[in-house]
Amino acid sequence: MMTLNVGIDFGTSNSGVAVYDGRDVKLLPVDGSSSMPEVIKTILYITREHECYIGQEAIELYYKHNVNRQRRYVKQAAGEIEYYGAEMAYIREVYVYVDELLPGRLLQYLKTALRKNVPGGYTGTRIFDRFYSVGNLIELYLAELKRRSEKIAGDRIHAVTIGRPVKFSESREADQQAEETLRQAALTAGFTHVDFELEPVAAAIFYEKSLAKPENVLVFDFGGGTLDIAVMRLGEPAGRIIYASGGIDIAGSDFDRAIIQVRMLPFFGHGMVFHQPEILEIIQSIPDWISIPELGTPQNRNILEKAIRAGMAPVQMKALQSLIFDDLAFSFYNRVEAAKISLSNHGAEVISLDDRNISLWDIYTRYQFEKDIYEYRQRIEKILLDTVAASGLEITEINAVLKTGGSSSIPLFTSMLKRIFGRKRVKESDVFGSVSAGLAIKAWDHGANR
Repeated sequence: MMTLNVGIDFGTSNSGVAVYDGRDVKLLPVDGSSSMPEVIKTILYITREHECYIGQEAIELYYKHNVNRQRRYVKQAAGEIEYYGAEMAYIREVYVYVDELLPGRLLQYLKTALRKNVPGGYTGTRIFDRFYSVGNLIELYLAELKRRSEKIAGDRIHAVTIGRPVKFSESREADQQAEETLRQAALTAGFTHVDFELEPVAAAIFYEKSLAKPENVLVFDFGGGTLDIAVMRLGEPAGRIIYASGGIDIAGSDFDRAIIQVRMLPFFGHGMVFHQPEILEIIQSIPDWISIPELGTPQNRNILEKAIRAGMAPVQMKALQSLIFDDLAFSFYNRVEAAKISLSNHGAEVISLDDRNISLWDIYTRYQFEKDIYEYRQRIEKILLDTVAASGLEITEINAVLKTGGSSSIPLFTSMLKRIFGRKRVKESDVFGSVSAGLAIKAWDHGANR
């Protein structure tokens, strides 16, 4: 058995693994349960027995375990709060209600957690009787990805080149900490050598294979978690130049939240419930997918049932209750994301969910979508122009604009790029595979020079 160097595109929404043999790139079908096996969702499911599953298998097992299951909430000590004020001082014990029949936890946006893994920020989560740091969670995901890749390739994987955004954070210290957390997670997952490459640079390296002569290229890498931009000179690998790079913490997941915030909340009582801060807080939590499981407490159930009995927007309150307690949140978010994706090819789409006490049906147009994310578009255009200015090149000196990442297919941003650079210079790429492919080429180079 020989050893392989692979490239891993560890994305916010999706990930991928690729290998290069010096001539051809191969994307590995690491998710056999998916309709696109070369693309695996960056999702981790940890069961009560601390068994781990990723991708489509994780989602299917989560639903199998949770649909129509029994729940039993018990009061559990969570620590103490010390209070000091005026002439008073006391210590109060804090309790939480936990579902002792909960079969497992489904976790998404592991890459986003890297950006929040700073002092005073998100450090990890307790799952049943164990605390998992951000690094632990990513390690589990990468270890399973490595295991699947080795099984497919038939070889042991020795080294990896992992893609990283231009900026994990505006803070240099936080950015370095995020990269180091990712490095240690990969080493603990079983890789013996870990290298990094900027994601837009990786996409450019793959594009370079198609060039007959040198070009100035702007890479517009717009995925589920970040937008990364790089202005480069390509065509002569030995003389490759990065003129400038930039990034911004805006991407596809922000657009999903914007759709829910602006268009979907009325289905769950927004604008119909007043002077009820507990209920309003629940409603305002809906756009954040991760927060929904934390809302499933006996107190919140009682609050919503009381509102329903009082005739307070009962249809909407029943829908809100069902979203939280009937495990429909993941289906809801998937419907919103699917509609967003569909709008790249259609002028309108229906967002619908008819299950239990939720009967949601709404026509959502591309015009509405573009209006809802207009503020994001302005910020994105600014960082784009700032990055070109930092490169020292004029707009007319950019020979090609390479789009990659799922969100780069959104027509609003394609139109923006064509308006600024001209229609002929905007190039399509494999939106899900170009970064993985470029990382595989880089991994081959690292292996040859090691």
